[in-house]
Amino acid sequence: MKHPKPMVEFAGTGRFLPERVVTNDDLSKIVDTNDEWIRTRTGISTRRISDDATGASHMGAEAARRAMEKAGVDPGEVDLLVVSTATPDRWLPSTACDMQALLGADNAFAFDLTAACAGWLYALSMAEGFLAAGRGEVALVVGTEKMSAIVDWTDRATCVLFGDGAGAAVLKTSDGQRGIISSYHRSDGNLGELLWRPAGGSRMPLDADVVARGDHCLRMSGREIFKHAVRSMAEACDNALQAAGMTGSDIDLLVPHQANIRIIEATAKYSGIDMDRVYVNVDRYGNMSSASIPVALDEALEEGRIEPGMKVLSATFGAGLTWGAMVWSF
Repeated sequence: MKHPKPMVEFAGTGRFLPERVVTNDDLSKIVDTNDEWIRTRTGISTRRISDDATGASHMGAEAARRAMEKAGVDPGEVDLLVVSTATPDRWLPSTACDMQALLGADNAFAFDLTAACAGWLYALSMAEGFLAAGRGEVALVVGTEKMSAIVDWTDRATCVLFGDGAGAAVLKTSDGQRGIISSYHRSDGNLGELLWRPAGGSRMPLDADVVARGDHCLRMSGREIFKHAVRSMAEACDNALQAAGMTGSDIDLLVPHQANIRIIEATAKYSGIDMDRVYVNVDRYGNMSSASIPVALDEALEEGRIEPGMKVLSATFGAGLTWGAMVWSF
């Protein structure tokens, strides 16, 4: 007889945002752009930028501490620490292991996951499977990104889009109906070069020529990415809602990846969700890659936009190409 898997719920969430605020006017002083151009095309007004000494592990650890405090969980109680990041502090060891040391989560096993902007939802599914299989009781899932370290600050098409930050959630198995209801994930590696960093890995290691060309920085085909993002996030929402036995009318709040206001609006419209049921903070933070959704989720909970019993949908899209969606009951 097949037994239903246990639900896995959020026990606490947390976020960390660097203090430095960079406005569109600030960017107009270093690249050929202006506030109106950025806002009308992206919806972004400001973003947070980390200082040079603070890495992804430091931001993630602070978000994790806040999540654990809300959950009433000590670092030693964490069984699994999975970190989503496209901007690791270094290639070896993992950012998750560095974060484990910063937190004192000595009983956990820790590893990184790389799925760009879609990474945090991917990581949630991995943690859900671990807990549902009875392999542990507490999982800590972190999305942390220092995007300012990989953008080309002379490229006005990309440098205006991104910001730094971290978000985290503590997961536990649920004894009721709260938790992750459904999820859907996809990827298409054939389209990887639409959004990528050409060099800096083992295939093309860093050297003076790579740096001079800027090949270690992020490159993006904006028009193509926009089209694929809208289509893919709509597909993901459809599949996650269908798996949950729901439609857009059943969703109390959509918490999407915060890449671009036009992508957010298109995703909401396709899913039949009015914008007053969508959480948006892209105007304040820009695109924080895999940190976007956990930061937005923590803010929405703190502001009372999510209350017990509500159904929440989240959707994302990123480099890879990767995309997905998830439905939660709070």
